[in-house]
Amino acid sequence: LWRFSIPAIVGMLVNALYNIVDRIYVGQGVGSLGIAGIAISFPYMMLMMSFGMLVGMGSTALVSIKLGERKKDEAERTLGNTLTLMVIVSIGLSVFGLLFIKPILIISGGSETVLPYALDYLRIILIGGVFMGVGFGMNNIIRAEGNPRTAMATMLIGALMNSILDPIFIFWFHWGIKGAAIATILSQLVSAVWVLRYFLSGKSTLHLHLKNLRLHIPIVSKIFAIGTAPFVLQIGATLLYVILNNFLNRYGGDTAISVMGIINSVNMLILMPIFGINQGSQPIIGYNYGAQQFDRVKETVKTASLSATGVVILGFIFLMAFPQQFIMLFNKTDQELILMGTRAMRIIQLTLPLLGFQVVGTGYFFAVGKAKEAMFLSLTRQLLILLPLVVILPRFFGLIGIFIAAPISDGLSFVLTAIFLGIEYKKLDQKHLETFTKVNMEAS
Repeated sequence: LWRFSIPAIVGMLVNALYNIVDRIYVGQGVGSLGIAGIAISFPYMMLMMSFGMLVGMGSTALVSIKLGERKKDEAERTLGNTLTLMVIVSIGLSVFGLLFIKPILIISGGSETVLPYALDYLRIILIGGVFMGVGFGMNNIIRAEGNPRTAMATMLIGALMNSILDPIFIFWFHWGIKGAAIATILSQLVSAVWVLRYFLSGKSTLHLHLKNLRLHIPIVSKIFAIGTAPFVLQIGATLLYVILNNFLNRYGGDTAISVMGIINSVNMLILMPIFGINQGSQPIIGYNYGAQQFDRVKETVKTASLSATGVVILGFIFLMAFPQQFIMLFNKTDQELILMGTRAMRIIQLTLPLLGFQVVGTGYFFAVGKAKEAMFLSLTRQLLILLPLVVILPRFFGLIGIFIAAPISDGLSFVLTAIFLGIEYKKLDQKHLETFTKVNMEAS
C-alpha cells in the first residue's frame, strides 16, 4: 500500500499546486478579484475533469482488474481506447467552452467586476484543454499497471514547471491572470508529452499500439460503466460550485467567492494526500478482488482508512490553529477577505477528520467496479445532502448558512459510507468462505 500510495500522495499534492500556486500568485499580483476570476472559471474546469474521470478512472479500474486476471491484451486495448477517448472528449469540451465562454461564466456566478478576469483566464485554459485530458487520463493507467513512481514524476514535472513559470509570467512579463493560465497549459503540455513518451518508449508494462486506438464498443461501455460513479461525483461537484458561487455572490459578494476559492485551495493541501492514499489502494484492491484474495482486500481498506484519517486529523489541527495565516498566504492587505476567510475556515473544516474514511470507503466501490454503490455514495454527499443545504440554510442564517452546510453534509456522508461498507464486508466474508470451501474440496 505505501509503495503505491506515497508516490500517489506526492503526485496528488504536486498536482494540487496548479490551482494553489495560481491563486497565491494571482492573489498577490492581481488581487482578490483575480482569485474570484479563477474561482468562477473553476466549475467549467471541473466539468472537463468530470469527463476526464469518466474515462481515466474507469480505465484505471478496468486495467487493474484485467491485469489481475492475467489478460494483458485486453488491458492494452483499454489503454489505446483511453487515449482516443480522452482526445475526443477534451477537444469537444474545449470547443464548446470557447464558443459559449461568456454565458458559462455568467451562469457560474460571474459579476461584472469579476467577469473580465475570468474570461482572460478560462479562454487560455480551454485552448490547452486536450493537454490536461491526455495527461490526467493516461497517468492513471501508469499507476494501475504498477508504476506509481513514474505517475508521480509526471505530475511533479508539470507542477514544478507551473510554479516556476507563474511568477515569471505574472510579475516579470506583467501578463497578470493571463500569465497564470499560460503557465498552466504549458505545464500540462509537458506532462502529456511525458506520459505518451512513457507508453511509447518500451519501458512500460502496457504498450500503445496503433490498432488499439480504434474504439472498441465493449471496452468503451465498460470504461463508462465503471467511470460513471466518479463522473457523477465530479458533475455533482461542478453543479454544486455553480450554485455555490451564485449564492456566495448573493449573500457575500465577490469577497465571499474569493474566500471560498481560497478555502478550496487550502483544502486541496489536506485532501490530496488522502486522495493519493485512495488512488494507491485502488490497484491493490482491484487486483486482489479479481484474484479472489478477499482478506487482502479488507486489510487494504483498513490500512488505507487509518492512514487517511491520520492525515486529515493532522491537517485539521493546523487549520484550526492558524486559519488567518493560511488566508494571508493569498492576500495580506484585504482585511475584509482575511476576517471573513478566517471565520469561514473554522466553520467549514469542523468535520474534516471524518473525510479520510469516507473517501477510502467510497473508493473501494470504484476499485471493484461496483458502479451503482459508488454512484449513490457520491451523489449523496454532493447532490442529495450538500446541495439542498446550500440552497436552504442561507434563507435562515445568511452567509453563515452556506459555510455550515459542508460539515453537516460530511457527517451524514460518513455514516452512510460506514453502513454500505459494513454490508459489503459481509458479502466479502461469504465469498471468502465459498472460495475456501471450494479449494478444500478440490484438494480432497
